[in-house]
Amino acid sequence: MEIESKIEPEKILAKGNEAIAMAAINAGCLLYFGYPITPQNDIPEYLSRHLPPLGGEFIQAESEIASINLLLGAAATGARAMTSSSSPGISLMQEGISYMAGSELPAVIINISRSGPGLGGISPSQGDYFQATRGGGHGDYRTIVLAPSTVQEMYDLTLLAFDLADKYRNPVMILGDALIGQMKEPLLLKRPGSIDHPPKTWALTGAAGRKPNLLKSLYLQDGALSEHNWKLYQKYEEMKKTEVRFETAYTEDAQFVIAAFGSIARISKTSVTVARELGMKVGLIRPITLFPFPEQLFKELSKTVKTFLTVELNTGQMVEDVRLSVDRSAQVFFYGRPPGSLPTPEEILEEIKKYY
Repeated sequence: MEIESKIEPEKILAKGNEAIAMAAINAGCLLYFGYPITPQNDIPEYLSRHLPPLGGEFIQAESEIASINLLLGAAATGARAMTSSSSPGISLMQEGISYMAGSELPAVIINISRSGPGLGGISPSQGDYFQATRGGGHGDYRTIVLAPSTVQEMYDLTLLAFDLADKYRNPVMILGDALIGQMKEPLLLKRPGSIDHPPKTWALTGAAGRKPNLLKSLYLQDGALSEHNWKLYQKYEEMKKTEVRFETAYTEDAQFVIAAFGSIARISKTSVTVARELGMKVGLIRPITLFPFPEQLFKELSKTVKTFLTVELNTGQMVEDVRLSVDRSAQVFFYGRPPGSLPTPEEILEEIKKYY
């Protein structure tokens, strides 16, 4: 299917949430299903205005549960489709996401995360790391998880998310937060010209003239479910080999490395720069794919770097993956800030001095 892009190349000032919506349209997504929840409401607001004139469909469902199941149905037809929500809304979607992974359906799911647990609040948080990277729902499945740290990355990684979803026939999640979703920054809109999607021979498009397709996640025959799970496992292993993405800074001669993702990585980068100016050999690793996690990077770097500090907007989640990845002789410390406030670069710098 070929879809003409509707966005001209230009640089504008945009919110992170708006950047996601623009990228979805430019990726050929004309179907959106969602339910309002702060702080991601700019996404459905934008798409409710822009999809109908393009011949697309915007449906405000009666709940997040309805949203994810509408997405499942749309994905089964081979269409590019998306939903978005925030933390407790994503929790309600977990069963549907598991069904989609089990049925090998490609779709994009946006989580502009907020504070928790429970209703929590609307301030920025990275407390959904476990939920996103461990699948979140029932069964042995994974989703590719992309963590942007700028408005430009909100746009670029959304474009990438649709391609990865189609490549692996798997749900892909963008994990942002209230800070990056609401901030405004310059955004360069990239215009691919036209989008030539590969044929989806597996899709449910009517069986006239061909053998019927079957999409399901229920396997009751002896050995069938085991075989299916191993098939999915091999797909996740392939993701680990080919889809790891990260950013590094000053790691070539580093003696101490900060690990941070998303919005907190921006603050941490300032702390690292100041530490360098003070003569401290500090580096930064920013995982962009939270799954697959850059395990090999941490492992190789820990052969020479023996001290790591993981900084997160939670009480400690990604730090577990860092500890699992580094050499056993390396020390991994943690500095967290639960929801409600953000650390300053000076506060992170004091943590660096404490362990350097």
